[in-house]
Amino acid sequence: MKTNRRCRALLAVSLNLMALLFSTTAFITTHWCEGTQRVPKPSCGKEKKTNCLNYGGNETANETNQNVVHYSWETGDDRFLFRYFHTGIWYSCEENINAAGEKCRSFIDLAPASEKGVLWLSVVSEVLYIMLLVVGFSLMCLELFHSSSVIDGLKLNAFAAVFTVLSGLLGMVAHMMYTQVFQVTVSLGPEDWRPHSWDYGWSFCLAWGSFTCCMAASVTTLNSYTKTVIEFRHKRKIFEQGFREEQNFLDQEAIKYFRERSVQSVTPSGEVSM
Repeated sequence: MKTNRRCRALLAVSLNLMALLFSTTAFITTHWCEGTQRVPKPSCGKEKKTNCLNYGGNETANETNQNVVHYSWETGDDRFLFRYFHTGIWYSCEENINAAGEKCRSFIDLAPASEKGVLWLSVVSEVLYIMLLVVGFSLMCLELFHSSSVIDGLKLNAFAAVFTVLSGLLGMVAHMMYTQVFQVTVSLGPEDWRPHSWDYGWSFCLAWGSFTCCMAASVTTLNSYTKTVIEFRHKRKIFEQGFREEQNFLDQEAIKYFRERSVQSVTPSGEVSM
């Protein structure tokens, strides 16, 4: 029994730790959503010869004279570049078409004013989710390594299960709110940021993987608590049955003893000896 309880507790701690690592990594990374943005090609110049619009004529003169009308044979999507971008809770980073590397800007500033409150609520829920995971993990470790008695272990087990379930619910709400804010930002966000195509990234998968591990840890903890309680009740029932049977046996022995004494007290002539 003790070995099974320890194995279940160790499994719950491992799942909770995975959920904590996944959620923290997803919270600080910027790959919740990723895709491409369609932006106009810049004009070709001395330093940029590719992925640009080459207008005929004297480039130097065209650059100095702003009144010159530029013509290009490129039409449709040929006039645009498709740059890669990825977005997280805090920042949205996109490929820099004029230089190497990326440039990032705050996703909170990109979100429409009507969705900023929902986004901040999502951030607060994510923080609470991580904090409750830490509390649940601490209680599980305390129950696993420092529990002096089974009763104390059961109490810690119950509190750990409650905190882990609450954290999982907060995490689910936070992920769904962020998804809603991103989808609204895609439609109503700044023109220079709106994606041409996008999909969910590995940070988003980590966030939901954290939620899955969190709920698995809570189920394992509740299962361990329930099994321990059932085992104790079963042992108590067996003990009570054994005690009643032993008491009945003693009562029968006592009755038999008194009967024998009463028979021995009768004389052979049928008279009771004085």
